[in-house]
Amino acid sequence: MKGWNLLEPLPLKAYLRDLNYISILFRIFLSVLVGGILGMERGKKNRPAGLRTYILVCLGSALVMMTNQYVYLVYGTGDPVRLGAQVISGVGFLGAGTIVLTGRNKIMGITTAAGLWTAACSGLAIGIGFYEGAIVGGIAIAFTVSGLLKFDIWLRKKSQYLDLYIEYSEEKGDFSRFLQYAKDHQLEVHNIQINNGYSWHDQNGKQKTLSYIVTVSSHVQRSHTEIIELLAHEDGILFIEEL
Repeated sequence: MKGWNLLEPLPLKAYLRDLNYISILFRIFLSVLVGGILGMERGKKNRPAGLRTYILVCLGSALVMMTNQYVYLVYGTGDPVRLGAQVISGVGFLGAGTIVLTGRNKIMGITTAAGLWTAACSGLAIGIGFYEGAIVGGIAIAFTVSGLLKFDIWLRKKSQYLDLYIEYSEEKGDFSRFLQYAKDHQLEVHNIQINNGYSWHDQNGKQKTLSYIVTVSSHVQRSHTEIIELLAHEDGILFIEEL
């Protein structure tokens, strides 16, 4: 018995891969569905790009590929994937707009930007009629964003290194006191960076508070929360948080 070959589609699949009213409606429906599933998790977390944004990106990408296929079939000219490449570049700019660097050097929005890019890729696959790849890929993307979240948090908590944002009072002494305090408690400080964007001065212009970005590791087994609570007891620390 001859096995089924993915590259030799059944009549219905061949019909849906062709460009007609039914296949267009099916591709639009599938792109809205996949985009909605991918954007649901971001929308629940109130991210800048939520449900509607993901749907629009996936739907727009599918429309671009259908247009590209139409031009290629009707006019017999052009590269069938040329417009798709432009979509990937355009979504890159859209994703960059969701990435925010806070005043405390905390980067936010990278997962949202990556999600928009993958939503566009799914839309391109749907638009060209590669339904198998779009569906399986969409499931994998949704699992990565939602299903692996707890595992990602667990990995970060188990890391021996943590990046900290610190606001330190110069009235209590210079930052070397903090370094000695960390050393006395079996902590090692790496990669000290002064955050010039955040500093405070008194009325005479004398600098009173500086902010730092540091990487800290512990010589003994401690959780990130325990390390932060330990460092917060140093006299000069005004504010401390993990980046």
